[in-house]
Amino acid sequence: MLDSSILEQLKSVYQALEHSIILEVSECPSEHQKDLLSLVEDLAGTSDKITIRQSRETSLVPKLSLHYKDEPTGVTFLGVPGGHEFTSLVLSILHADGKGKLPDEAIQNRIRRLKGPAELRTFVSLTCENCPEVVQALNLVALLNPGITHAMVDGDLFQDEVKRLGIQGVPCVVVGDKLLSSGKTSLGDLLNKLEALLGTDESVAPGGANTNLGFYDVVVLGAGPGGASAAIYSARKGLRTAIIADKIGGQVQDTKGIENLISVKYTEGPQLAAQLLQHIGAYEIKLLEHRRVKAIGQGTMKRIELESGEYLETRSLIVATGAKWRELNAPGEKEYLGRGVAFCPHCDGPYFKGKDIAVVGGGNSGVEAAIDLAGIVASVTLLEFAPELKADKVLVDKLSSQPNVRVIKNARTNRIIGDGEKVTALEYEDRGMGEFHSIKLSGVFVQIGLVPNSSFLKGVVDLNRYGEVVIDERCRTNVPGIYAAGDVTTVPYKQIIIAMGEGAKAGLSSFEDLMLK
Repeated sequence: MLDSSILEQLKSVYQALEHSIILEVSECPSEHQKDLLSLVEDLAGTSDKITIRQSRETSLVPKLSLHYKDEPTGVTFLGVPGGHEFTSLVLSILHADGKGKLPDEAIQNRIRRLKGPAELRTFVSLTCENCPEVVQALNLVALLNPGITHAMVDGDLFQDEVKRLGIQGVPCVVVGDKLLSSGKTSLGDLLNKLEALLGTDESVAPGGANTNLGFYDVVVLGAGPGGASAAIYSARKGLRTAIIADKIGGQVQDTKGIENLISVKYTEGPQLAAQLLQHIGAYEIKLLEHRRVKAIGQGTMKRIELESGEYLETRSLIVATGAKWRELNAPGEKEYLGRGVAFCPHCDGPYFKGKDIAVVGGGNSGVEAAIDLAGIVASVTLLEFAPELKADKVLVDKLSSQPNVRVIKNARTNRIIGDGEKVTALEYEDRGMGEFHSIKLSGVFVQIGLVPNSSFLKGVVDLNRYGEVVIDERCRTNVPGIYAAGDVTTVPYKQIIIAMGEGAKAGLSSFEDLMLK
C-alpha cells in the first residue's frame, strides 16, 4: 500500500522508538479491511518495535487500536487512516513513545489535569486537509490523559451516525453525543473547550493557574512571518526572547501555494511554517505555543497574562498576531477551504487558471481581486451584498472593461456547494426579488476584508477604526516598550515578505530602545 520511498522515510523516523507499539486490528467483514491490513503490515515492517495483533472484537467497519507496551492508549481509528489521516497514524505511534514534536511540559500538564472519563470522536473526511490537525491534537490528549479516549471516525462509513448527530461539516468533534467543535481549530482552542466542559483536577500535575513562565527582555506575540522575524532579530542581538503563539505559521498555514516570496520560486504554507519553526529553533528562543494572550499590564515592566492562567513579564513587547480573513459564515465555506474556497487571489489565483470562479465582496479588495483574477481564469462573477459597489471609481471603471467579468449586486451569498471533494457551485439570494439562484463554478474567493487579531489590545494601545494597531515608521505604538509588526498593524499591503521585513524592523527598534534605557 505504501511506496518504497515512504517506507524508507518511516524506517528512519521509527529508529527513535524505544518501546513496543502494538497495532490491534479488529475482525471486520468490510471490503475495506484488506486495505487496513495492508497498511498496518507495511508499518510493522518499518520497525521491530511495531507489531500487529488480531483483536477478538468484531467491528462492522475497519478498526485499528493503538497499544503501548501492551496497554491500550485510548487512540482508535474507525476506518482506514489513509489520505491525509495517514500522518495522524504515523505521529500517534511516535507520540505514544514520547517521541516527535510534543507541546511543552506546561501544555502537557494541562492535558493531564482534564477530568475524565470522556470519549471523544472526531468525524473526518479522508480528503479533508484541515481534519488531521484536530485528530492529531486529540490523539495527543488521549495519549497523555488515561481518562480520555479518542477515535478518528471516517464519516463516509458512518452516514447514519452523521445524520443522527446532525453533522454538516468536518472535522467535527463530539464528546459522547455533545458537539465540542466543528471546523478548523487548534490544540489550544480544543484544550480551552475541554477544560470548560470536563473541568480540571489541579492535584494531578504541577503548574496551572498563576504559573510564572519567566522574565524576558523581549516577548513576541505571534509566530507567523512577522513574529518569527522579530524573535530571530531579537535573539541575534543577545536579548532573552520568548514567543507566545497559538500555532507556528499563523495564517500562513492556510495558504496553499506561495510564489511571491522573493528568491523562493514556490513553496506552500505548511512547508514555510515548518521552515520558520526550524529557523526559530536555531536560536535560544523560548517557544510557548498553543497559547493566547488575555491581558497586558501597563508600566515599564509588562506583565502578560494568558488565557491559560499562566503569566510572564517582559521589558519589551512586539505584537505580530497578524490578521484573519473576514468570513462569510455561509454553509460550505469552512468545509471547502483549500478545496475551492480561497481568500488570497495572489497566492491561490493561479490554481484556477481557465476555470469559472466567483469573488464575494464589492469593496476595493474584492474589485481588485476580480481584476487580477480576470487575467487568469475563464470567467469571474463578482457578488456584492449592497445595491452598489463600494470600491473606488477608478477600480470600478477598470473592472467594467474586463470582458469576462459579470457583476451581481444586491446579492447575499447563501451557501457554497461541493461534491465532497471540491466546490461545484454557489447559491445566492437576489435581495431585491427574494429569489435564489445558483452559479456553477470551481472556486470562490472571499474578499470582504481582513480582521486584525487585536481584540486583546483594546485600551492598551491605539487602534484605528479597522482594529489595526497604529504604528510609526519604526513599528512603535503610542505606548513606550510596545511595538507591532505585520498584518495586525496599519502598514499597507498584507503580504508575507512585508511582514518579515516589518518584524525585523520591530526587533531592531526594540533593541535600540532597550540599549538607550
